[in-house]
Amino acid sequence: MITDNVRHQVQERLNREYSAQAGGQAMPQPQLAPAPAHVEADMALSWPLAACKPLKKNPLALAEEAAALLAGADGVSAAGASKPGFINITLSDKTLWDNLDACAKSPAEAVRQQEKFSGKLLFEFVSANPTGPLHVASGRGASLGDSLVRIHNALGIATDAEYYVNDAGAQTQLLGASLKARAAGQEPPENGYHGDYLKDLAAQLPPEHAGWSELQYAAFAMDRMLASHKEDMKSFRVEFKTWFRESELHKRQAWKSTLERMKGLGKVYEKEGAVWFGSSAEDTEEKDDKDRVLVRSDGRPTYFLNDIAYHDDKYARGYTGLIDIWGADHHGYVPRMKAAVAALGKDPDSFRVIIHQLVLLNKAGQAVKMSKRAGEFITLRELLEDVGPDACRFFFAARTPNSHLNFDIDLAKKKTQENPVYYVQYVHARICSIFRSAQGQFTPAPPKPGAPKPEKQERLLLSKLLWYQETLKTCARDLSPHHLAAYLLELAGLFHPFYDSCRVLDQSQPELSASRLYLCQGVRNVIAHGLDLLGVTAPEQM
Repeated sequence: MITDNVRHQVQERLNREYSAQAGGQAMPQPQLAPAPAHVEADMALSWPLAACKPLKKNPLALAEEAAALLAGADGVSAAGASKPGFINITLSDKTLWDNLDACAKSPAEAVRQQEKFSGKLLFEFVSANPTGPLHVASGRGASLGDSLVRIHNALGIATDAEYYVNDAGAQTQLLGASLKARAAGQEPPENGYHGDYLKDLAAQLPPEHAGWSELQYAAFAMDRMLASHKEDMKSFRVEFKTWFRESELHKRQAWKSTLERMKGLGKVYEKEGAVWFGSSAEDTEEKDDKDRVLVRSDGRPTYFLNDIAYHDDKYARGYTGLIDIWGADHHGYVPRMKAAVAALGKDPDSFRVIIHQLVLLNKAGQAVKMSKRAGEFITLRELLEDVGPDACRFFFAARTPNSHLNFDIDLAKKKTQENPVYYVQYVHARICSIFRSAQGQFTPAPPKPGAPKPEKQERLLLSKLLWYQETLKTCARDLSPHHLAAYLLELAGLFHPFYDSCRVLDQSQPELSASRLYLCQGVRNVIAHGLDLLGVTAPEQM
C-alpha cells in the first residue's frame, strides 16, 4: 500500500543522509505512525528523538533538518518539525486518493504484502478436553485464534488452524466413570464430572450400554462432546483445518520416536529408574526452573512427552512456525515447552505461546459465577444464543489477550451506538443506504484533476484509510486483533462527522458527489473486510 512506498522513501533518504554521520554507531530505523489528533498531518516520525544521540545533534534541530530533506519525497506535500523532536508529514491529495482507490477496489488485494513468505504457520487453539460443553473462556481462545489466522492469511502469510482433541489420559477414565454412574442413577465420583450434561448423555445411551466398560462409556461421551464442540465452533464462525486427536499419537506411539531422537541429541538422562529431560540446561529466553520427567519408572510416558511428540509432529508436517493459544493457568508450562522445541533442534523463537486471561461475565450489574467441574457455568452456546456471534466476536477481539475481559451481556445485546459492534456495523449499513439512494443518479469515482481539496472531515477519513494494512501488520506482530477492533471503531467514529458536515449526494455538484461516494465506498469496503477478519458480519440494513 501507499504507506509502504512512503516508508521506503523515508528510510532510504534518512539512512543515506545520516548513516555516515553516526561514526559507526547503530542508527535507529525510522518508524512512521499516524499523526496525533491535534496535529494537522497524516504521519508522524519520532526518529530524531532516538537518532540525536548517535548523531550528537539537538533533537528539534535534527527534526527541522530532516523534515526539509523529506519534504521533497514523492507523494509528500509538506514536512515540518515540532517539539521536542517530531517530524510531521503531510501527503499530497493524489497520494491519499491513490490509496483510497486501492481500498475502494479491493481491500483484500490492497493489504496483501508484496514480499513472499516461504514458511507456514500453525495456530493451535481451544483444544479443550472433550469432557463437557465448551465454556466462555474457550470462546475467547477460539475468537482470538480464528481472527489471527484470518489476519495472517489476509497479509499473505500461509497459516492454518488446528484443534488438539485431548481424548486420552486420566480425564478419559474419569469421564467414563462419571457417565457410568449417571447411567445407573448414581452420583459421579467426588473428583468426577457433575454437570447436568451427563444426565442428557445418559439418556442417549443405547440399550447395550449395561455391559460396557468405563472406557466404552468414555468413548461414547467424548464422541458426543466432540460433535458438540464442532457444532459450537461452526456457530461461532471458527474453522479448523485439522481436528487432531491425541489418541492417534498414542496408537502410533509417537512418543517413542521423539524420545529416541532426543536421546540421540544428548538431551535426556536416566535417574531413579525414570527418563528425564534436562530442560533447565536449554538456552532459551525463559529458563525452565527444573528438569522434567519424560518416562516414569514404570515405563509410562508423561503427558509432557506426549505433548513434545505432538509438537514434533507439527514440525514434521512442514510447519515452520507454531503458535499455541493457552488459558491463564498454563503460564508455567511455557518455559519447558520452549526448552523442548530447542531440544528437538528447532529455533525456540519458532514456537510462541499466547496466554489469554479469564472472561468475567456481568449481567444486570452482577457477576455471573462459573465452575466447570461443578456444572455451574455459562456455556459458549448459551452466550451465543443470548447475545449472538457478532457481539461475542467483537467483544472478545476488543481487548488484548493478556488482560481480563469484563463481558457486559446487557451492553452486548443493545441495539444502540453504545454497543461498539453495533456502532461499527451501523456505519456500514448507513453507507449501504447512501448507495441505495444514489442508485441511478450518481456513480462513485475518484476526483478529476483540478478538483477542490478535500475538506477537513474528508481528509481525516482519507488519512485513516492509509493505516489499514499497517494495523493488520501490528495485529500479526503483537498476536492480538484488538488493534483492528480499535481501528474500526476509530474509522466509524470519523465517518459520522464527515457525513454531518459533507453532503454526499448533491444534484448541483455531481463530480463532488461522485468523489465523496467513492470515499464512502472505500470506507464501507474496509469496514466489511475488517469485520470479516474478526468473524463479524457487515449488515446492509439495521
